[in-house]
Amino acid sequence: MKHFGKSGPELERFVHGAFEKGWVEAENRPSKSIVVFCAGFPLTGESRVFMTYGGTFKDVLTLTHELGHAFHNHAMKQVQGMNKQYPMSVAETASTFAEMVILDAAIEAADSREEKLFLLDEKLKRSAMNFMNVHSRFLFEKKFYQERKKGTVPASRLNELMEEAMDKGYQGSLEGGSVHSWIWTPHFYITNSPFYNFPYTFGYLFSLGIYAKAKENGEAFEQAYLALLRDSGKMSAEQLAAKHLGEDITSETFWEKGLEMCRKDVEEFSRLSALLF
Repeated sequence: MKHFGKSGPELERFVHGAFEKGWVEAENRPSKSIVVFCAGFPLTGESRVFMTYGGTFKDVLTLTHELGHAFHNHAMKQVQGMNKQYPMSVAETASTFAEMVILDAAIEAADSREEKLFLLDEKLKRSAMNFMNVHSRFLFEKKFYQERKKGTVPASRLNELMEEAMDKGYQGSLEGGSVHSWIWTPHFYITNSPFYNFPYTFGYLFSLGIYAKAKENGEAFEQAYLALLRDSGKMSAEQLAAKHLGEDITSETFWEKGLEMCRKDVEEFSRLSALLF
């Protein structure tokens, strides 16, 4: 909550209220489902977060991610019903933005190089996931649909497609990747939302652009951020960026700003690693 407060008072108040009202079910108990999700209730303007908190920093980030979704629902509370449903292209924007707020605040507050290195590692895992893992999932699913037109695709061929996709997605840098990940990746089985992988990379880079604006403007940016989230059900991503960020996302320049932030994280991680090892 302290770190969320640095982003803006509305986000801090919302998170405080979510905890006070018992909207987060995080008990660690036997036989509990490992599924994590945020459920929004448009008529009441409320949300519920379901997860298992095991005491790790990764659990904190999972909670942060889902609270970001809940905040997006909160922003839509005053929006008319027809415009409450936002597209998959911006579905991971608020969740990823919330992660960035907490990660950067935690890194800034780190007491040692070791702790800072650990946190940077967690942050860079998200870059690797969105740029390589999610890319490989996209490549796999695209190839699968092409072959499925011809008939049933056997498990052996699915393994081959996954191996090819991972090799291309990771540019040959991954060793020991699971060719069976098509079995346990739930996003492949959400039949009403095919290609539910692209939104993560798009949302990641889009939220980085928003986050860069937030860092430039401080708490004053929160109202613009809320307005962007409210308009997400009635505008395209291009229109949202133009109106609320003053950015043209059809230009490579916008996306390169996010990539530059990731590159700086890599350089800092390398610098700290050299000092410690």
